[in-house]
Amino acid sequence: METKLKRIAEVAKAKPNERFTSLAHLVNEKMLVECHYEMDEKKAPGVDKVTKGEYEKNLMSNIQDLVGRMKRNAYKPQPVRRTYIPKQDKGKMRPLGIPGYEDKLVQAAIAKILIAIYEADFLNCSYGFRPGRSCHQALRELNYIIEKRKTRYVVEADIKGFFDHVDHKWMMKFVAHRIADPNIQRIIKN
Repeated sequence: METKLKRIAEVAKAKPNERFTSLAHLVNEKMLVECHYEMDEKKAPGVDKVTKGEYEKNLMSNIQDLVGRMKRNAYKPQPVRRTYIPKQDKGKMRPLGIPGYEDKLVQAAIAKILIAIYEADFLNCSYGFRPGRSCHQALRELNYIIEKRKTRYVVEADIKGFFDHVDHKWMMKFVAHRIADPNIQRIIKN
């Protein structure tokens, strides 16, 4: 799996206008098993109430069934369980969506593929949610810039509720820019 992801990353970097024609063939049993073992067992279950431990009892048959459903386009994500957790300030609540266990596995697998594709497009100064990058590294870089370079001002912004209000059709078009997968194209058209 690692070799395939490296090859995708190499193509994405060498050919920035390249469109990837399929993602589904990259999601296989080996990748989903790898994602399963990377999953945190302390994560809350979704609407299906399935935990990592319960899924693991019949891991290979569960994974084979999941891959089979994905290959024949019969896989359907479950609704996300919405819960609210308290914020630290002023007693407000923050919404939190908790997907079902299989959806977490599929999301993790697709995320690995998308990271391989889009990592080549990011600037070196971008830190958010990238592999091998952390908020501590970003803060060190920011500290260096403020202390060692000429700085006139610093702007800090929080995009409140961004993903609750993002235009999902626009976001899908953005993703489809590099991915010509017919399944993704079908989602965009609908």
